[in-house]
Amino acid sequence: MARKSFAVIGMGRFGQSVVVELINKDVDVLVIDRDPERIARMSQIATHAVTLDTTDVQALKEVGISSIDCVVVAIGKDLQSSILTTLILKDLGVETVIVKVQNADHAKVVEKLGADEIIQPEQQSGKRLASKIVSDNVLDYIDLNESHSFIVVNATTKIIDSTIINLDVRNKFKINVVAIRRGEDVIIPNADTVIEQEDQLLLIGNNTDLDKFNNWLRK
Repeated sequence: MARKSFAVIGMGRFGQSVVVELINKDVDVLVIDRDPERIARMSQIATHAVTLDTTDVQALKEVGISSIDCVVVAIGKDLQSSILTTLILKDLGVETVIVKVQNADHAKVVEKLGADEIIQPEQQSGKRLASKIVSDNVLDYIDLNESHSFIVVNATTKIIDSTIINLDVRNKFKINVVAIRRGEDVIIPNADTVIEQEDQLLLIGNNTDLDKFNNWLRK
């Protein structure tokens, strides 16, 4: 499976938190901001950090933005720049554009421009967003504290037809399957519960252990 590539535009507090978490997850990330001082700081941890104005179409083309799988637009208070950047990214064919918005009106505009997902930082942390976008299989992610989380993942072919006891995630990964979402039903599984196609597993555990399980699930 080819590694997904990511870019984060805007190195405010939210953008930086997304970048740090992506780097912690050992993925490729391009860091972009128009402020050279911010880029200088981020270049200490990010291998690809560039200073440019993302409302400049040619500048974005030159850094190969259209080849990036997922771009997070985390521009701060400059709504015009955020909106124009979103428009340009979609026009250049970026597959997934996620936009941090300031208010409901901002959200309406970027939605009409084709934003694939809209983020309100007070509702979703940078860490949570990074964890979600790294894996197509993570449907939801909720921080419980600094080290533990609750995630929802799709059952892949790797575990379909397995029983909970055979899957043995508690011993193998130190995590727990707390429930299974099956259509409109939520099942509290026992040892003999069989995982079916299109099931969604609700898991809880340490963030590192959850990442290990999700990486294994996707291989």
